[in-house]
Amino acid sequence: MASSERSYFAGLDIGGTTIKSVLVDEKAEKVTDIVEVRSLVDKGYLSTFDQLEEALGLLAKDAGITVQQIRGIGLDVPAANSDGVIWGKANLASDWVGKNIRQLFSERAGVPVYMTNDGNAAALGEYFVRRKHFGSLMYVAPGTGLAGGLVMPAGEIYNGSNGLALEVGHISVPFREEDGELPFCSCGWHGCLEAWVSLVALRRRIKLELEKDVWKDHPLNAVDAPIEEKAFMLRDFAESNDELAIQIFKQQGYIFGYGLADLIRVFDPGLVVIGGGLAETSFRETYLQWVLEGFEERAWPIYHRSPIEQDTFTTRFEWALGGDSAGALGMAFAAKEKFG
Repeated sequence: MASSERSYFAGLDIGGTTIKSVLVDEKAEKVTDIVEVRSLVDKGYLSTFDQLEEALGLLAKDAGITVQQIRGIGLDVPAANSDGVIWGKANLASDWVGKNIRQLFSERAGVPVYMTNDGNAAALGEYFVRRKHFGSLMYVAPGTGLAGGLVMPAGEIYNGSNGLALEVGHISVPFREEDGELPFCSCGWHGCLEAWVSLVALRRRIKLELEKDVWKDHPLNAVDAPIEEKAFMLRDFAESNDELAIQIFKQQGYIFGYGLADLIRVFDPGLVVIGGGLAETSFRETYLQWVLEGFEERAWPIYHRSPIEQDTFTTRFEWALGGDSAGALGMAFAAKEKFG
């Protein structure tokens, strides 16, 4: 089939610093590599629309087609939204809030647009790159916060009635600080899973640990850097089998698995995919074992192994395959499914 007769579908993943984009055809095959342009979300949605159009132009150029051959767009944003309407500012400029971004960009681009949040987009990406997976899939990704998404067996994202489902980082877990207090979460509450499993949580933990006498001679105490940078460095220390780093990540992994057990009890996804930066570390399999320890502590046995076939796992855990491109891929595949 000539390129002029084919249909194409774009996935646009809006992040805080870059917009990642990709193009697939009517057979859901990638026809371009990931294209990145600068994100201007803090400058307003109209400035971002300019960047989205730039990305579409670059995709079309790479594929040797015209922008008019793009029949549908999948768009994700790093904020809560319902059918395209932004509910909260998050890291966006204030003019995003209350706007129907899906409708406005669809009118500007002249093609239909499907829109969701970034956690859902990555979940869809992980579902579609697993071409032989036909069940449901839960995606969880420790990053600055703790993102999540649930894909149903037919490849449909579970959004909830208001587009606010799967805020996995904000379930409560029964763990307290050494002084008996619940850790403060960035959402404004205390005791959330995200307050233990996120980059923000690592900052708190490393600060508390480095103040103890037992770690006064730790190399991180000699580093003249803010705690944010030390938290980033912790992963490198863990890859070198540093005792403090291992201790912190082991605690995080165990609590992560413990919290996931309750989510699995509610949704029974069958497959849990873990994304985020930890998916690329050399100690990720050890980390996964810590997650499984917490999961097995809290989960009922039937959510681990089948009572009928003892060798059959009822819940499988896998590392993400899509990397940084999962969101863009998920949105491109979703656009193909909805508009193809």
